[in-house]
Amino acid sequence: MKHASSSCFKGRLEIKGACMNYTIKLLQGDLDTTLIVKSWINESTGRSYSNVFALGSRCSFPGDIREGQEFYFVLDTSTVQNCAVCMMYYPVPSKQLSIKVLPEACK
Repeated sequence: MKHASSSCFKGRLEIKGACMNYTIKLLQGDLDTTLIVKSWINESTGRSYSNVFALGSRCSFPGDIREGQEFYFVLDTSTVQNCAVCMMYYPVPSKQLSIKVLPEACK
């Protein structure tokens, strides 16, 4: 499976917060910078992060990805997210993206 490099990105799961409140860092790719948060501080830990976004596709994100793990993804605005997710609060960046994790690196 090949993906256009211009639409394929590399990210890392920075925070695996409660109730799928996940924070992802953009590591590689030409993503419109208005879609992500350039600098963000986690109010629970005081730790700062750069080039991050909140996970918008909670229903389809693989459960086996661990904090610190890198993965490749594409933006996915076509999938309707209709699944039960608890409403417990954990801080995330103000911008969120729906993504689809790819099974292999971008080609």
